[in-house]
Amino acid sequence: MPRKILLVEDSSTVRQQVGILLQGAGYGTLEADNGRDAVAAVAAFKGDLAMIIADVNMPVMNGIEMIQSLRDKNLATGVPILMLTTEGQPELIEKARKAGAKGWIIKPFKPDLLLAAVKKLAGEP
Repeated sequence: MPRKILLVEDSSTVRQQVGILLQGAGYGTLEADNGRDAVAAVAAFKGDLAMIIADVNMPVMNGIEMIQSLRDKNLATGVPILMLTTEGQPELIEKARKAGAKGWIIKPFKPDLLLAAVKKLAGEP
């Protein structure tokens, strides 16, 4: 069974692009379109989650709030979180790192760089 990665992104187009890329590399994917749904998905998921890839700007609950909620609820402990976003402000990146994000990639992304980051953080599929 392939290692699962949770994609948290409000753009269905970006979720589809990243999902196709990850599945082509041998990973399985789960999807959520906002942070609140991602927290619920992590709580309900009974398998081994390899990592989470999340946008910052989303409705309902943004990516940084999602990380804080996961940590507050002791969910996804030890699961690396990579932010994939259009944002690049140093103070926002630092806030995400303090919350628990392990990496930051700015959109539009290069597929080979995203896969390299995934393999570094999540390991091979």
